[in-house]
Amino acid sequence: MLLHTDTAPPLQPAANPYQPYMARIVRIQKMLDDTRVFTLRFLDESMVRSFRHRPGQFVMLSIPGTGEAPISISSSPTRPEILELCVRRAGRMTSSLFRLSTNDVVGVRGPYGNGFPVDDIRGNHLLLAAGGLGMAPLRSLLWYALDNRHLFDGVILMYGSRSPADMLFRDEMLSLAGRDDVNCMLTVDADPSGAWTGRIGHLPSLFDHVTLEPARTYAAVCGPPVVYRYVLERLLAAGFSKDRILMSLERRMKCGIGKCGHCSVGYKYTCLQGPIFTYWDAINLPEMI
Repeated sequence: MLLHTDTAPPLQPAANPYQPYMARIVRIQKMLDDTRVFTLRFLDESMVRSFRHRPGQFVMLSIPGTGEAPISISSSPTRPEILELCVRRAGRMTSSLFRLSTNDVVGVRGPYGNGFPVDDIRGNHLLLAAGGLGMAPLRSLLWYALDNRHLFDGVILMYGSRSPADMLFRDEMLSLAGRDDVNCMLTVDADPSGAWTGRIGHLPSLFDHVTLEPARTYAAVCGPPVVYRYVLERLLAAGFSKDRILMSLERRMKCGIGKCGHCSVGYKYTCLQGPIFTYWDAINLPEMI
């Protein structure tokens, strides 16, 4: 079921922000050895119908008796009734999650955070630059833009991974490379298999193969620190203003509602004012990255 919308879904504060709603795991897809995509559907049909999020928001995912962790939503709000969460095994809670199977039940509360300002981006070009696992949170924005393609001018996707085997949503990315409504540019640092027929090089090298209009483009960036460093250099050199560079950042989010203070960065809370920040925010709060 697709739900094309001309505006972003409104932010929806829960009646009780601490209350998780139970959801069933309906599908588990292996991405990498340590990364899975969990597709969830709420048990309560009223939640299935009412839950809405914005691209870039996150949920708090919980396993009874184990704990909870913040996870970016990888699915688009244009495709409601299920949630797709791309999870990397990195601790006690996520290790427990990886031991679950389809039909098992988990808790979900949220959505939290500000999300991407899609209403501001509409009518402009959109550039998405993802490195490695940074594709997980940007995928929601990507499909939001493609499902509402008439709202945006050009859409460019730059995605770099260490190798073809490390590329998230690989089949999906390769299918986009054949479409004419998005300029999908994929690259890998190296190809030990020798089977990769695409570009080989680091993510910033993709800027050498595209013409950008910085004054009419918003750039969304996500990846490890080295991605931010070199992609930001290329964006600034191309003439992007600091308020048109959007970054998805996660920082020790614990409660999701700005009460515990774990995610505070200076005077901002990642769970409230983020996880989407402009580059202008970042240079005024150097410890953010």
